Amino acid sequence: MQTNAFPRYDVSEDATCCCPRFKPQGWDNQTLHFENKKFVRATTRSAMHIPWNMGQVFTRVQQHIEEAGAADPETEIVLSSDLSPWEAEHFFAVERDVEGEEMTTLSGNFFTRVFEGPYRRAKDFEHDMEVAATAMGKTVRRVFFFYTTCPKCARTYGENYMIGVAEI
Repeated sequence: MQTNAFPRYDVSEDATCCCPRFKPQGWDNQTLHFENKKFVRATTRSAMHIPWNMGQVFTRVQQHIEEAGAADPETEIVLSSDLSPWEAEHFFAVERDVEGEEMTTLSGNFFTRVFEGPYRRAKDFEHDMEVAATAMGKTVRRVFFFYTTCPKCARTYGENYMIGVAEI
């Protein structure tokens, strides 16, 4: 895998005009390496891990990313992590700085796992990531999830893929 690259994200099939159908091939068991990879960082409020204002925040950030010409549809990945039961952070991969948003970078080594199931299983999937890292002789520093579709599109497609991305 190239530095600062994700596996190919095929956006060619979009029956919902919202989220493209996720094709998991090429995403499982991948190693990623980031060196100052640019991201927009945003936070959302939650109530016991259930997002309150995710739609508002994601709409605002996506609009700013598009206005800045900072998006590439094949790398338009959002890595999410719960900070607490009341707050989550989201890292939107971008190609350049986005005015009006908090910019940050990620550097380090990461590995991926593909999961399919309801969002409520994210804690189980996070545990699976930690077990996989231990089996590799590594320690997980933090785990992000790339939620490939919104709940409405997941129901439409009949599958709900999540990509675990663990920093090791």
